[in-house]
Amino acid sequence: MFEGQPKGLYALALANTGERFGYYTMLAIFVLFLMDNFGMSPSTAGNIYAMFLALVYFLPFIGGILADKFGYGRMVTVGVIAMFAGYVLLALPMGSSTLGLVAMFAALVVISCGTGLFKGNLQVMVGNLYDDPRYAKRRDSAFSIFYMAINIGALFAPTAAVEIMKYAQNSLGVSANDSYHFAFGVACVSLIVSMAIYYGFRSTFRHVEGGSVKEAGKGAAAAEKHEELSPRETKERIVALCLVFAVVIFFWMAFHQNGLTLTYFAKQFTARSSEGLESMMFSVWNLVAVIFIVYALFSFFQSKTGKGKLVSCVVIFLAMCFLGYQYAALPASTPVDAPIFQQFNPFFVVALTPVSMAIFGSLAARGKEPSAPRKIGLGMLVAACGYVIMLAASIGLLSPADQTQAIEAGTASFVSPNWLVSTYLVLTFAELLLSPMGISFVSKVAPPKYKGMMMGGWFVATAIGNYLTSVASWLWGELPLYFVWGTLMVLCLLAALFIFSVMKRLEKVA
Repeated sequence: MFEGQPKGLYALALANTGERFGYYTMLAIFVLFLMDNFGMSPSTAGNIYAMFLALVYFLPFIGGILADKFGYGRMVTVGVIAMFAGYVLLALPMGSSTLGLVAMFAALVVISCGTGLFKGNLQVMVGNLYDDPRYAKRRDSAFSIFYMAINIGALFAPTAAVEIMKYAQNSLGVSANDSYHFAFGVACVSLIVSMAIYYGFRSTFRHVEGGSVKEAGKGAAAAEKHEELSPRETKERIVALCLVFAVVIFFWMAFHQNGLTLTYFAKQFTARSSEGLESMMFSVWNLVAVIFIVYALFSFFQSKTGKGKLVSCVVIFLAMCFLGYQYAALPASTPVDAPIFQQFNPFFVVALTPVSMAIFGSLAARGKEPSAPRKIGLGMLVAACGYVIMLAASIGLLSPADQTQAIEAGTASFVSPNWLVSTYLVLTFAELLLSPMGISFVSKVAPPKYKGMMMGGWFVATAIGNYLTSVASWLWGELPLYFVWGTLMVLCLLAALFIFSVMKRLEKVA
């Protein structure tokens, strides 16, 4: 998994980890901030959330075009500066006045522009590392590692947001609404760390940054080694990518409910506390211990030396001891905050990435590994299963509007948090099938002259899907919950049907 990768992969992945940590810290509490600080309804907060995500994922298309002309590294640097300025604006406590509202919207626009320059171009640079024939066969595994690094940052984000808010309220005496701004300030610090990593290890990937005469000459020389694409081949590749983009729109519409209707469900319908063994999963450090155990187990079976196996056993033993101590020290009841559920998706991504790579590696060795487009289709089917779980969880529950009244009257019923955790597990399986494989597919199939633009196209599709997340929030209110989850399930199934219907065309260029 990690062997034989260029050093530049790890530098770029860690730089992205820092940036994503700040972004997901902000995103974990964003809709709650809109409702608590500005008194917005769930549908209004959902519309703003959707528009922000749409901008975040649409602007990499513009960023890709600019990077194709001016260089990827240059755009990444400008993007980080812009994001930092946006997070500073969010971190300033300006209250719920008109000035506070204007500052919030300005921050969202600046963050979106910065992300547009940073996110896609960093991924193009990762892909460019694997244009080197020495590393070409490791492209898919590289994007799985890169994707895992993103989720390491996202794993700690919800806990960081919740804990910094609690600290601000309990130790500093800050009001609940103002405590959100302390959490937003975490994003500023994370960007500083991100850029320190980027420039500290820049020598390992400078050759794929683009933007200088010397590097352009190297790129031209490398291009001569590849067969030039005919106009027909270029068109076929672009059409194939557009077909994939059409499908992933509906995946991101369903997946990014984690910060919207799934968070609403966590706040309104899920038990506010947990006891016993179940409560251990709400500590991020317990999840980290489980991750250590998973990776140590893989290391144990893959290690070729006795020393390597011994080290793996020691890591497993220490992690088990830590979990045993944590269990013995459990309080009678552990509070469950709505944002904390967003730690489970990145946890599952990090923990399951080596599992998925091992499965597909085994299939590849036997010549049976599914193509990237086929994995995307399977991912859509699995995503539909995630919302089947939510349908089951919602049986017998009130509508959101009636639940609000029941909570106020003290007669509300709540469900186990295991329903949401199970949904996140299934959606993570879908994500591992679709997202890193989709990015790898784009970097591999995109015509050389349009790499930045096509990677931007992936983000445009993601942007459209993110904007359509608001559709579910429009249904959140008077209607029964099965309308919300059923709509998302049906859309995933239709998208799966579509991609399997054009599979031969996609696999032709894969």
